[in-house]
Amino acid sequence: MAGQGPEQGGRAAIRQDWVPEPVRWYLAHTVCGCSIRALARDAGRNPSTILRHVRHQEGRRDDPLVDRGLEALAHSAAFHFQTKESSAMTAPIRETPDAVDGTVIDQEARRILRRLSESGAFLAIAPDMERAVVLKQTDGGETLRIAVVSRPVAEAFALNDWIARAHSGRVVTYRITSVGRAALKRMLADQARPETGGGFCEAPQPFADQHRDWGTRNVTGEGAGTSPRLRANMAESPVNLLARRKDRGGRPFLAPDLVAAAERLREDFELAQMGPRVTQNWDRFLTAGARGTLAGGGPAEGPRAARDRVAAALRDLGPGLGDVALRCCCYLEGLESAERRMGWSARSGKIVLRIALQRLARHYAENAGPDTDLIG
Repeated sequence: MAGQGPEQGGRAAIRQDWVPEPVRWYLAHTVCGCSIRALARDAGRNPSTILRHVRHQEGRRDDPLVDRGLEALAHSAAFHFQTKESSAMTAPIRETPDAVDGTVIDQEARRILRRLSESGAFLAIAPDMERAVVLKQTDGGETLRIAVVSRPVAEAFALNDWIARAHSGRVVTYRITSVGRAALKRMLADQARPETGGGFCEAPQPFADQHRDWGTRNVTGEGAGTSPRLRANMAESPVNLLARRKDRGGRPFLAPDLVAAAERLREDFELAQMGPRVTQNWDRFLTAGARGTLAGGGPAEGPRAARDRVAAALRDLGPGLGDVALRCCCYLEGLESAERRMGWSARSGKIVLRIALQRLARHYAENAGPDTDLIG
């Protein structure tokens, strides 16, 4: 599928690379008649994944911004679809004033998303309004208008999940989402990145910045009498990301004691790798059973006590549960990657990880007590 249409009648094509891939799949299927299997082969995905995204986009059409945005893209002269199998699968080409350029989206996103990130800010729009307004409620109960944005740009925000509907009615209101905040971080980091003329100097990574959530954490070292607080990325661990999610009842998907158990295993793992040999091989614990040992005779293998604690915890978890705990808690491997490596079905890793952390928390409570330091 192409993200930018050819020139029509000598007019430069509008940049449409801002359109999310699931939206492209939906329009390719509903407008062009591309089959789900053809789209899956073209994207290198499972057909069930494509079908799930298509159904999700169809369910979003009750949102007026999403619905009109999809209509505008379907009839945009700048937007077309094409699979690897057939170049004839193209959408109807009609001129429409609703087509927006990706450059304009980027510029407006930096301005509008920054205002929506302010406390009490929201976006409001009505069916007969050609522009959306960003309003902010002050502590005194007053509502101020702080920005104005065109409807096509607001539709692009909704299609990208940067804003989500908060209240419906004659006037529909939207608030910024976590996806929108992450996109704003990436855009601001990209804008602030200095232009380098080459060489091997390290530059900021805007794509990575959107996934960083800086904070402070206590770090306990072996034999240390104090716990210094260091600046760290709180979102780097898959466990921390999963702990922010809610279940159907509105409760955290991972209870605080499960997150603490994961952190205890990770800190033991990090301490065990301290020393000259930081490339210690732990892959023996990715196999079934309790084969092998971590015991060693030299300082290059890290503190023995931490190694023993990690080994005991993984043996208690056993194969499968120990694998996912080691990959996600210690290697910081993402759940999707762990599912592929383990050969599990999609979206099953989070359930297995929660079971593993429940057993891990029980292990620590039975062997070391729930209130002991992470590193003894």
